[in-house]
Parts: sequence; structure tokens; C-alpha cells
Amino acid sequence: MAKNNLAKNSLALHKKLGGKINTGLPMKVKNRSDLSLIYTPGVATVSSYLAKNPKEARNYTIKGKMIAVISDGSAVLGLGNIGPYGALPVMEGKAVLFKTFADIDAFPIVLDTQNVDEIVETVCAIAPAFGGINLEDFAAPNCFEIEERIKARLDIPVMHDDQHGTAIAVTAALMNAAKVVKKKFEALKVVVVGAGAAGTAVSRLLVKAGVKHVVVLDSKGIVHHGRTDLSKHKKELAYATSRHHGLKGELKHALPGADAVIGVSGPNLLTIEHIKMMAKDPIVFALANPTPEITPELAYAAGAAVVGSGRSDYPNQINNSLVFPGVFRGALDNRVTKITDDMKLRAAKNLAALVRKPTAGKIVPNPFEKGIASAVAKAIR
Repeated sequence: MAKNNLAKNSLALHKKLGGKINTGLPMKVKNRSDLSLIYTPGVATVSSYLAKNPKEARNYTIKGKMIAVISDGSAVLGLGNIGPYGALPVMEGKAVLFKTFADIDAFPIVLDTQNVDEIVETVCAIAPAFGGINLEDFAAPNCFEIEERIKARLDIPVMHDDQHGTAIAVTAALMNAAKVVKKKFEALKVVVVGAGAAGTAVSRLLVKAGVKHVVVLDSKGIVHHGRTDLSKHKKELAYATSRHHGLKGELKHALPGADAVIGVSGPNLLTIEHIKMMAKDPIVFALANPTPEITPELAYAAGAAVVGSGRSDYPNQINNSLVFPGVFRGALDNRVTKITDDMKLRAAKNLAALVRKPTAGKIVPNPFEKGIASAVAKAIR
């Protein structure tokens, strides 16, 4: 009943609002004098100046404060490939969060193509108006190529948030969860269920943070060098992770003795029996949305010590909304052109440090706590 009410209320609200963002003005145009400065003839002076000095666009236009939130609708939430119109409400929502949590103006853009070349060319073509590009809900494996090609061509920060925002939030949460169960973070045995955009980035950042035992699974089992069906990004993922453990097989072969399992895949993939295979005081992050790999209730019933979810109606919401506003706030303020792995790791540590005394019920900040965006922004320098 509650789920039905939420859906009904959300539809009603969105229809009433007719879109979640609008255009604001930094000054009112009250008379002819204002009009002559804001538009013609005065604006010609600015246009001529920027034509000769394009790097000054940040100081004279929205470029210095505007982020493009872009999707092709190929992997929207847990809904799948539902296209640009399905993606648009989510991109609007991201723009709202940018403004709410970091006072950044952002504009949603959805693309009516899922061709990699067309996406790259389109994003690069519209980039002059923006100070950063937040890519969202692009499906793997295309998302990896799209992000890398756009980053290589632009001199503004580009981040696929499903990858890196999620990775930063998960790493911060796991750092604090390790403190709760009194285990050394770097010594954790971690199983990542899902080798798509989020799973790949989470695994890579955990390895960079010093975790030596990371096992990654896709729909066919453990990602390891012995498999002949691996895509390019999964081969690289196998190199980054499987050399440490040499495991092969399925989930039931990966979980025995594991300290933490991180689900970034799909609904109901974890069972009580799976959790019982794990080490004492297991950490369970079931982050699939809207239906997690296992509900917090079942995870606790199986003996989990710390449980995280991607949903806002459970404690310990491990969500990239804790991250991306601050990342772009720091990027804009510090004129950062590339978001590096070192920045991501610093951001994770800063986010984790906001919870001074982690408990099983609180390993990450509440998204409405003050100081989150500024703490993350300090890492982007």
C-alpha cells in the first residue's frame, strides 16, 4: 500500500510541477538601460571579447556555474533501457540535487541516440556552454568508452556518476563499516556482485584504497583470467582484482569467509543462506534500486552486522547523491579540468570522516546534514 501511495503521489507531484527546474535570473530587466546592457547593443561587446578570449567564458557566462546532466536512457535506475523520455525525470532530479546540496546550476539533457560515436560528438559539440559534464544512466560497456573519449577531448571535468559517485560513496561507507565490526579496512575480503558501471568503479577504487582481496562477479560468475568470454573492461577488471585470490566459480564459491558483500546488480540475488556463508559480523551493502539484492530485514535476520541500502527509506543510504554535488562544486571552484582517482579517494576519506563515531545504524551522513558537499569539494583540487 505504501509503495502504491508513493507512486501515486510522485506522479501527481510531477504533473503539478510540470518539470522540477526552471530558469532563474541574477538580475531583473526593469528598463531600456538594463535591456541595452543585457542584450543588444551591449552584449556585442561581450561577444566580441569572448570570441578573442574563449578561456574567459567562465567569467562572463553561465559556463562558470552550469553543469550538464546528460543521459541516453540506456540504464535508468533499476528500470533498464527505457530511453530519453524515461530518463528525463531522473536528470531533472539530479539538477535539483545539484542546486539543493551545492548551489550549482545544472540542466538536464537527454539524447535520442545510443550510438557511441553520436553521443560523443553531441556532448563535445554542446560542451562550450557548460563548466562540467555529469554523465548519468549510460549502460555498460558503452559507458566506459563514452566517458573516456569525452574526457580526452574536453578541458572541463567529466564524470560518469553511476561509476565514480557510487564508488566514492561505497568506499566511504565501507571504511566506516569496518570500524563498526572492528576489522582492518585494507584486510577486508570483499565480494562485489555486479561488473557493470558501478561494480567496476567500486572494485577499482577499493583496490586503490588498499583493499587487497576483492572478488567481482558478473551474471556468469567470478570475473577471472581463466575466462575466455570477458570484454575489454572485464579483462582489465580481472587483472586489477583476481590476481589476489585466484577464485573461480559462482557466488557460492566467492562468499565463504567474506567480510563484506556489495550488491550493485539486481533484485533478490542474495539470500539468507548466502549471508550465513560469510565471516563473522558480515557487512552487507545491497544497493540495487528500487528492489535490492536482499532486503535489510532479511540481511539482519541472516546475521549481518552492518547493512547499507541504495534506498532513502532505509538507514545507511549509500547513494551517489552524497558525492556528485560536492565533486562538481570543488571542480568549478578550483578550475579542475580532470577528476582523478586520487581526488576520488580523498573524497571518500573526507565523506567517511563526517561520521565521527560510526555505528551499525550510521556509517554515512544523512544527505541533509550540513557540510557534506563542502567536505567532498575540498578533495577536488
